[in-house]
Amino acid sequence: MRKVLVIGYVWPEPRSSAAGSRMLELLGVFRGEGWHVTFASAAALSSHRADLSELQIEEVAVALNCDSFDGFVAQLQPDLVLFDRFFTEEQFAWRVERAWPTALRVLDTSDLHCLRDTRHALLKANQQACANETERYQVGPVQATPQVLYEVMADSDMAQREVAAIYRCDLTLMISSFEMALLQEHFGVPAALLHECALMLIPPTHNALPFAERQHFLSIGNFRHAPNWDAVLWLKHALWPLIRARLPQAQLHVYGAYPPPKATALHNPKQGFHVLGWVDDAHRVMAQARVCLAPLRFGAGIKGKLADAMACGTPSITTPIGSEGMHGELPWPGSVAADAHAFADAAVQFYQDEDRWAQAQQQGHVLLDSRFERGRLGEALIARLEELLMNREQHRRGNFIGAMLRHHQHKSTQYMSQWIAAKNAATTQKTEG
Repeated sequence: MRKVLVIGYVWPEPRSSAAGSRMLELLGVFRGEGWHVTFASAAALSSHRADLSELQIEEVAVALNCDSFDGFVAQLQPDLVLFDRFFTEEQFAWRVERAWPTALRVLDTSDLHCLRDTRHALLKANQQACANETERYQVGPVQATPQVLYEVMADSDMAQREVAAIYRCDLTLMISSFEMALLQEHFGVPAALLHECALMLIPPTHNALPFAERQHFLSIGNFRHAPNWDAVLWLKHALWPLIRARLPQAQLHVYGAYPPPKATALHNPKQGFHVLGWVDDAHRVMAQARVCLAPLRFGAGIKGKLADAMACGTPSITTPIGSEGMHGELPWPGSVAADAHAFADAAVQFYQDEDRWAQAQQQGHVLLDSRFERGRLGEALIARLEELLMNREQHRRGNFIGAMLRHHQHKSTQYMSQWIAAKNAATTQKTEG
């Protein structure tokens, strides 16, 4: 039986974010193979976290900058260690390599953080030329080419850290075909170090509610995720006024985990703008809505909200950022718009046109079946991991840059961590004395 250690940046919250859903899917794939899975995290526990015991997954709380982690790994002797995002790799990978070097080291990026960060910076730069707040809200989504993105990203600290982490690992799971191409064509990352593993989604609901039994627009997303909060602001100040002017009775329901006071302050029933916050079952409200709005001006990865919309048979209006890496040559189940007026036009059209709406609903089912089929994606992932487990040494010999980066980068990380651990130990000893 294979033993897998997953080191989470946070405890998975599948009802709060797409990242949480993705993590639960990965854990389910491992357990489906009969593998023994241990999930460890240094994060604080949350009330919305998944009950991993239902999957017979052992939960272990670990500490940052503490040598006790080394003993834990040496005792567990995992075949594979999965790092949840690159910050976790930076904190723990050198300890894993020191304590149990034979373990396959796999990174799950969730999405490419440096890409999201760069697009956010470009959006802010585009807004700086605006004379006032009203004009800033009219700025559309970032549409920089891969070459421009690379030129901005190449000098950033986050890109250098994240790409270094990708090189240091035996394999990195990528969620988006766009990000796969960006890494290979512009950053020179070898294909042997990457594996495209999109969200492994629930199958579509083919008996979804029809047009006449649905009402309202819906927007959903964790408020702690910067692209989602920006989307709410763009909706409130630029998009919804355009839609509401043409559909005076329309209602928009905005859902999402962890809404801050500044978000709930936007709630205005007279304008049809309802900030409703946390919802226990996102699929239930998505399946009752007529149209999903996802006006993302920046971001990265694959958008769970749009995948959920397809699964629930709900057409979606989004931006090129939102649809990126999701549909390939297949038509989008709704509309992709690059500016405020085009977005509002599409939202109104799909809300009123039953034939276009029904066609989009069917296109969503086709897209899920074609590109996000859970069984096929899971089997491909397991096959790739088994291949690497069988040929680990040969694979590592072909990644000299990764070995070089581990030698240098991990030394500085290691010494800093050991200094903190020694300082903490001395403080504890002094307190007890």
